[in-house]
Amino acid sequence: MSPDHPPGLDLDRLRGLLDRERPGLVSGPLTGRLIEGGRSNLTYAVGDGTSRWVVRRPPLGHVLATAHDMKREHRVISALHPTDVPVPRPVLLCEDEEVLGAPFYVMEFVEGTPYRTADQLLPLGPERTRSAVLSLVDTLVELHAVDPAEVGLADFGRPEGFLDRQLRRWGKQLDASRNRELAGIEELHAALGRRLPVSPAATVVHGDYRLDNVLIGADDRINAILDWEMSTLGDPLTDLGLLVMYSMPLGMADSPVSTTAEAPGHPSPAELIERYAERSGRDVSAVSWYTAFAWFKLAVILEGIHYRYTLGQTVGRGFDRIGDLVPVFIDHGLTTLQEG
Repeated sequence: MSPDHPPGLDLDRLRGLLDRERPGLVSGPLTGRLIEGGRSNLTYAVGDGTSRWVVRRPPLGHVLATAHDMKREHRVISALHPTDVPVPRPVLLCEDEEVLGAPFYVMEFVEGTPYRTADQLLPLGPERTRSAVLSLVDTLVELHAVDPAEVGLADFGRPEGFLDRQLRRWGKQLDASRNRELAGIEELHAALGRRLPVSPAATVVHGDYRLDNVLIGADDRINAILDWEMSTLGDPLTDLGLLVMYSMPLGMADSPVSTTAEAPGHPSPAELIERYAERSGRDVSAVSWYTAFAWFKLAVILEGIHYRYTLGQTVGRGFDRIGDLVPVFIDHGLTTLQEG
């Protein structure tokens, strides 16, 4: 297929749907390109020469409908768009698989940069880097301040027993996707289970909240939060724990997993925690548990990637080194829990 007709995106059928459902929206021939792809949902930029939109659909050959639930993603951004939480404007949801071969949704294209590595932040300089990361915390506070019932998301998840279910889910995930001994991982899982904190009132949680899942505008403010596929109703401090984890240096040169922590000007984890506590009014005294849980969750995800790599199911740059990272994440998890 040509770059203007990437796999999984039939532009003629998409144009036909948009003309029927949103007459007058498209004013010229559509072109499209894949922004990102892989095991996660596919994201395309589509334009008519005047306006631009984004199409999100499950990966090609997807099997697990629940893992790539377009209706769910569309629902949460539709609910949040009228609030102060920056999300792209939704255009339409299409559940008819005849159009693109899978359910998908269309949203407005938002300008901005997702910063994935410390090197990408270097051109901003220390002050602007600091400002961007602090705005990440402030935007998370905005998200957690939304009353789910007021925006029609009262039934968006099952908050009761949320942490216990999460811990069991990731434990099962670990058992299903490894073929080697991992020192300390059972110890970390058991210790997390023994120290399960009491959750605050449930909020909408993003589930994968970090700098490269938001678009930072030219003014260093957040223009949009993206990638809502893990969102649900649950414990808001799980989002904070993950953000704190991604703000801690890995201490591993040329790591295949990026954190932005080493960028000059990047606020310290303690500063991010303090700012969140101050602005949200929540008790964050158990934050070390949530951060240790984030280390555990990432260790499980990385071990799954390593497992598929050993089976020859995953190819690409850096995959051969993912396995070496897993013990680093386990150690960080254990240390964080002990310090807490």
